[in-house]
Amino acid sequence: MISVDVIIKADYDEVCREAARIILEEWSRKPDLVLGLATGSTSLGVYGRLIEAYQDKAIDYSRVRTFNLDEYLGLDETHPHSYAHFMDQNLFARININRANVHRLQGKPRDIEAHCADYEAQIKQAGGIDVQLLGIGRNGHIGFNEPGSSLTSRTRAMTLTRETVADNARFVSPGESVPRFVLTMGIGTIMEARLVLLLAYGSNKSDAILRAVEGPVTASMPGSALQLHPRTTIIADEDAARLLSRKEYYRWAYENRDQMTEFLE
Repeated sequence: MISVDVIIKADYDEVCREAARIILEEWSRKPDLVLGLATGSTSLGVYGRLIEAYQDKAIDYSRVRTFNLDEYLGLDETHPHSYAHFMDQNLFARININRANVHRLQGKPRDIEAHCADYEAQIKQAGGIDVQLLGIGRNGHIGFNEPGSSLTSRTRAMTLTRETVADNARFVSPGESVPRFVLTMGIGTIMEARLVLLLAYGSNKSDAILRAVEGPVTASMPGSALQLHPRTTIIADEDAARLLSRKEYYRWAYENRDQMTEFLE
């Protein structure tokens, strides 16, 4: 069964609350959950909620395994702009995760191709990713799979578009250059996750959400590949969802989700 569920929430806080709720629900079924984790501003609120859940003893991360979605090439993991550092500061240092269960792409691998192949092997060895958290770029990229990426692509090096470099400039200090090269899970890698959660907020993401949800499946809009995924949930705030033509249906389906569950049990 192929199904993209669209959940529309009032604002960013509600988007993050819903995403965290779903992750906690998945963990309750599988305490050794394998999480694919995204970086960037979109995911920050979710991580805040997951930290609160740990503080409230609603989750135990000791058996959870994680795989970071991407990393800048050329940066050590301790560099303040690396995604390894981002995850340490915004999640890992504040929960009881076993560091041996934290997997991430390296910014300075000796052999890029071998490192990417090994990362794919690690994911398979873990039994695959149970829940993959994603944001979406203004140009529709998921992970750092820029427009034109193969829909079957695997973990690899990518050159960022000028648009993405400009968008990422806000995360670096004035006068510092913005990284242009990255390692990222491929679209094919992402598509093998059992559940994909894609989050979006703000009107600047509305065109990308429209094209990803209701447009044709095309490599020029990487997010549209999720239309072919067996279990994807897109959670967007009102601003990000403003262009969707079927908003009322998405709301109706969400309101009736519990009744549907009765038939699936």
